[in-house]
Amino acid sequence: MEMRIISLIASATEMVCALGLADKLVGCSHECDYPKEVVKNLPVCTYPKFDPNKSSKEIDDQVKTVLQKALSVYGVDGEMLAKLAPTHIITQDQCEVCAVSLSDVEQVLCNIISSRPKIISLKPNSLDDIWQDFVNVGIALEVEDTVKSTIDGYKKRINYIADRTDFLLNKPTVICIEWIEPLMAAGNWVPELVELAGGINLLGETGKHSPKIVFDDLINLNPDIILVMPCGFDMKKTWEEMHFLSENAAWPKIKAVKENQVYITDGNQFFNRPGPRIVESLEIMAEIFHPKLFNYGHIDKGWQQKP
Repeated sequence: MEMRIISLIASATEMVCALGLADKLVGCSHECDYPKEVVKNLPVCTYPKFDPNKSSKEIDDQVKTVLQKALSVYGVDGEMLAKLAPTHIITQDQCEVCAVSLSDVEQVLCNIISSRPKIISLKPNSLDDIWQDFVNVGIALEVEDTVKSTIDGYKKRINYIADRTDFLLNKPTVICIEWIEPLMAAGNWVPELVELAGGINLLGETGKHSPKIVFDDLINLNPDIILVMPCGFDMKKTWEEMHFLSENAAWPKIKAVKENQVYITDGNQFFNRPGPRIVESLEIMAEIFHPKLFNYGHIDKGWQQKP
């Protein structure tokens, strides 16, 4: 039987394409937007149950309302899944706010899909988890050799940065903000990226979900650098949200603000997407933290600095 893949996670779609199987994709999620030439013609199999165009505060309120009803914040188009007759469906079992949940897919499978597809469920909480998910996808899609060489290439790029920053004496202290209103610091794999890029992470723990913080944390820890990377937001949307921070009377007192070391990043395309471009996320950090050592050309594509 010919392989027919539906990816319900943006990062997994990128994994499939990185493994040379883009032509086997027959459907994707509403959040899959890269590679554009691949996803633009794919049927969309999911939809949000909230308005993603609202402010961070309004989105947070909407998500809480949905979750209080014990519902996933995303829905699955069961009829579309059945029509596409997939042999494989890639979903996740990590965060119901990030993508369609495993339980939602299993419910649809039980009720509708007769093609009996294989479910590949990803659960990334750290960099090692991302690579293991990559391996699991490669094994399930029968491209074990390709996935090994692909991961080796990514790790070579990571090690190049890590080796150059490992012995630096003056490493900047860093806070990564994953949500603005309410405030949340980045967790999961982001603290690892900070350390690999030659920074000292002050908030958020590797392998754990992003913690809520208060504005006083920014003041008391007084970081050298602040990276703002709201989950699901591009840079334009993040700039629109920055007033929630800048309007606080204490904002100008923070060292990173005083020294113009606040950076806006594309959290949607990079830092909050646990797939191939997590390596580019590391490169973005490296060239921000240590511009004399690294210049990958990601400025204005993955990050910006307020003049």
